Amino acid sequence: MTDFIIIGIIALVAIIIFLVLAKFIGIWIRARVSNAPVGLLNLVAMWIRKVPPALIVDSRITAAKAGLDFSTDQLEAHYLAGGHVDDVVLSMIAADKAAIPLAFDRACAIDLAVKGTTKTVLEAVRTSINPAVIDCPGGGKKIDAVARDGIQLRARARVTVRTNLDRFVGGATEETIVARVNEGIVTSIGSAQSHKDVLENPDHISHRVLERGLDANTQFEILSIDIADVDVGENIGATLQASQAEADKQVAQAKAEVRRAAAVATEQEMSARTQEMRAKLVESEAQVPMAIAEAFRSGNLGVMDYTNYRNIVADTDMRQSIATEVSDDEEDEADS
Repeated sequence: MTDFIIIGIIALVAIIIFLVLAKFIGIWIRARVSNAPVGLLNLVAMWIRKVPPALIVDSRITAAKAGLDFSTDQLEAHYLAGGHVDDVVLSMIAADKAAIPLAFDRACAIDLAVKGTTKTVLEAVRTSINPAVIDCPGGGKKIDAVARDGIQLRARARVTVRTNLDRFVGGATEETIVARVNEGIVTSIGSAQSHKDVLENPDHISHRVLERGLDANTQFEILSIDIADVDVGENIGATLQASQAEADKQVAQAKAEVRRAAAVATEQEMSARTQEMRAKLVESEAQVPMAIAEAFRSGNLGVMDYTNYRNIVADTDMRQSIATEVSDDEEDEADS
């Protein structure tokens, strides 16, 4: 009975070994004939670590055929870190063929850096080999800037860049390049004495922008900046002057209104004072008869004196009446 158990165990182990060999024998043979050998135990260990052996072996074969040698441990480590092994291998091959220095660790770091984005390490290497063109500001829009003469210019630029692999990890992205180029164009146009200078020599803008070193601390190296289109916009200077003139006019009107209100207040005050003085005059005139009566009683005023006083008053009233009639006649003649 014991012999049957031992034989059964041996048979079971043999079946397991056969199944394992059957599972990995094809991959093992493919690696051997491709001069990228991988041991069977390594393949089994990959399977146990939940690393796809076919992916690692195929990537190693691809690298070996291109003259590169990567160990299975390197490829496994990058896969377990969440990277794309096939993209890293292809990017290393592309960099090697283009004579671009790129270490395996750097390629892995770039691959992990672009994880979760639409970019890949292979695209980064390809952009380093074949420069890309970025439209500024992008989306078919144009950059608005105003020259010193007040004329608005609308420009559109095309920036040729290539990836700087040494600064790719931790470097600023394409959006930073676009923002810096837009700022440089606005500054260059704003420093121009006349919009005609910009229209005659748009390449001056490119030179000034390039001199600013806009690719510092970014993932890219700017090769050239070309002004694709420049259009003349509105006369912003004239618009601002018109707005300023309107504002000055409103300020002047407000000040004039203040002065008018002050004049009206002064006039009202003078009218009140005039009425007050007239009231005092009427009060004083009312005291004249009483003073005359008192003078009669005290003997200081005689009948002849009073008669002369009345004659003087009557003469004065007559003169005022004549003067008023003459003034009215002159006004009528002037109107006619």
